[in-house]
Amino acid sequence: MKHDVVDARITPEGRLDVLSHSEVKKLLNTSQGGLYNIFRNCSLAVLNCGSHMDNGKELLERYKSFDIRVIQQERGVKLEVESAPASAFVDGKMIRGINEHLFAVLRDIIYVSDEIYDNPKSDLESSEGITNAVFHILRNARVMRPRIDPNLVVCWGGHSIKRKEYEYTKEVGHEMGLRGLDICTGCGPGAMKGPMKGATIGHAKQRLSGGQYIGITEPGIIAAEPPNPIVNDLVILPDIEKRLEAFVRTAHGIVVFPGGVGTAEEILYLLGILLHPENKDIPFPLILTGPDSAGDYFREINEFISRTLGAEAQQRYKIIINDPPSVAREIKAGIEEVHDFRRGTSDAFYYNWLLRVEEEFQKPFVPTHENMADLELHKNQASHLLAANLRRAFSGIVAGNVKDEGIRAIEEFGHFEIRGDASLMASLDSLLSSFVTQHRMKLSTTKYAPCYRIVK
Repeated sequence: MKHDVVDARITPEGRLDVLSHSEVKKLLNTSQGGLYNIFRNCSLAVLNCGSHMDNGKELLERYKSFDIRVIQQERGVKLEVESAPASAFVDGKMIRGINEHLFAVLRDIIYVSDEIYDNPKSDLESSEGITNAVFHILRNARVMRPRIDPNLVVCWGGHSIKRKEYEYTKEVGHEMGLRGLDICTGCGPGAMKGPMKGATIGHAKQRLSGGQYIGITEPGIIAAEPPNPIVNDLVILPDIEKRLEAFVRTAHGIVVFPGGVGTAEEILYLLGILLHPENKDIPFPLILTGPDSAGDYFREINEFISRTLGAEAQQRYKIIINDPPSVAREIKAGIEEVHDFRRGTSDAFYYNWLLRVEEEFQKPFVPTHENMADLELHKNQASHLLAANLRRAFSGIVAGNVKDEGIRAIEEFGHFEIRGDASLMASLDSLLSSFVTQHRMKLSTTKYAPCYRIVK
């Protein structure tokens, strides 16, 4: 099938004006290990905004002839694209929001390469160093607002949810917008777009200008979840672990909508952090919510958490079904507690420095067949460490579902094998089976083909 494409030369819209000659050289290096492939793939995902495709491999194959080059000029830089998706243009001119996202990609990839990975002062071997790296990436993107009281709600949820559930996310976003709350999501469609869309209406009704709609993503997932057009601050972290830490460091509260494996991964990540003994007294409002149709999803999640992490983990969240105003009131009240706590402890409003995040939640997990088979999935460990390992298992399944490298690995070597205690494996199998039954594993095909096999 032929897809309409466009060639164009693009000027930045205030996101990145100049690059050094060495930075341009890095981006033009197409050899293995260069930045070009990351830059090209993320740029293609941004240009594919609005597409219903959620398969990174399929996107790259559809636009094989796509190319993007940096043009260095004395007055600044331009980008030259060839065979770009025509949907990113109107009457031959790139849509401004997509233009901004494209140059945000350029900004973050260059910054991470120069100031994080190639900077001898950057320490990615310690927990503190990784937290500092996340901070500097966010600060460079100018998404932190230091003189604003806590008001940022991170919203998690699936990118291919049912229509009724999508409408519900808009209703909750609307109620939060009416209460002056800003929104941060994974930047994609579905439960990541709905809260932002609702909040824009709530802000407009209250005549609030300057609303913030932050999208935080990473190169491995952006093709499956391209930035939605409401995002006005896009940030690309280098991997899923730094992306997740960026969420919890910037959030004043988190609302979780229905999703699938990726959403379960996010819940386990946050619960693992909150279960650490040093985080016991830190307020962090967490609400799981959806319409009536999501009742079974959250019931299964709650039962899984009960069987694996126990009652202590269940105390860290509330489940609210089919009541958007209550969700907004609860998260607003929780954020007021966060405000008082941070003021009392002199912690920053814009970045949660006091939260303890150990290396188990920070070190990138590469979901190879060997690493998936070697996961420590047993109860003979602290609950926050078990949560970290369960999170890795779900991360691997997400990679096998939607990430280009993960899909190719499954095609070449077969299913991931997940091993562990019999009771844990039974709980995991039950949860994943419920996702399939509820069509929570829906991708671009009509029938879900598992990328994993549970070995009891």
